[in-house]
Amino acid sequence: MNSKNIAKMTLAAGAVALAADQASAKTDAAAVDTAIKSLKTYDWGVDIKTLAPIEQAIIDTQKDAAGRKKLEKALADMLASGISRSAQDYVCRRLRTIGTGQSVKALAALLCDEKSSDIARFALGDICCCPTALDAIREALPKVSTKLRPGIIGSLGTHRDKKSVAALTKLMGDKDVLTARAAAHSLGLIGTPDAAKALCGCAGKAPEAIKTSVADAGLICAEQLLADGDKAAAIALYKGLKGDGMPKHVKVAAMKGMLTAASKK
Repeated sequence: MNSKNIAKMTLAAGAVALAADQASAKTDAAAVDTAIKSLKTYDWGVDIKTLAPIEQAIIDTQKDAAGRKKLEKALADMLASGISRSAQDYVCRRLRTIGTGQSVKALAALLCDEKSSDIARFALGDICCCPTALDAIREALPKVSTKLRPGIIGSLGTHRDKKSVAALTKLMGDKDVLTARAAAHSLGLIGTPDAAKALCGCAGKAPEAIKTSVADAGLICAEQLLADGDKAAAIALYKGLKGDGMPKHVKVAAMKGMLTAASKK
C-alpha cells in the first residue's frame, strides 16, 4: 500500500470519527433536553439517573460559555414554570454552581415561599458576584414572613451588604427577638463605620433579650474594622463597649481589642 492510499484511508477514518462525534454531540444535546423536560414531573423517589445528562452537561460546558449560558437559561426557565418542590431543590442546587445574573429573577421569585426560600437564597448567595443577586435578597427583606427574616438578614451580613445597614439598624428594634438578634449580628459582619455607629447606639439601650447579642456583634464589627484598616473606628467602638452596663466578657474583650488595635501601625 503506497503512501497516497494510506493518506486517503486516514482521511476517511477521520471523517467517520468526526461524524460519530457530531452524532454523539447531537444525542447528548437531545438527552439534556429530555432530562430538563423531565423536571416537570420529577419528585422525591424518582430515579435521579434520569437527570444524569444535566450533570454531564454542567461538566462539559465548563469551557463553553455559550453552552453553559444555554443550559443555565433552560434550568432557570424550568424553575419559573411551577415545578415540584423537589425539582426546585434540584435546580437551585445546580444554579448554585452555574448561575449568573440571568438566573436571579427566577431564584428571587422563590424567596418569599417558606418551602423554597432557603435553597433559593443559598443559590443567590453563591452568585453574589452579580450585583443583582444581592439586590434581590435585600429587596426580599420587607416582603418575607417573620419566620424567614433571620435567614435573609443572615445572607446580607455574610455578604457584607453595605446597602442594608439602614434597614438592619431599624430591625434591631423589632419585637421579634430572632429578627433583632440576626440584625445585630449581620451589622457586626458588615463591619463598616455606619454599622459600628448603629451597634454602638443600640448597645447601651438594648433590651435585655438582645443586649448580649448586640454587644457581641459590636466586638465582631470592631474586629472587622480593624481588619479593614480603620483603626480609629475600631478603637472608638471598643471604647463604647467598655461602658457601664456591658456584659463582663464584652468589657474584657473590648479592652484586649483596644490593646491589639493600639499595637498596630
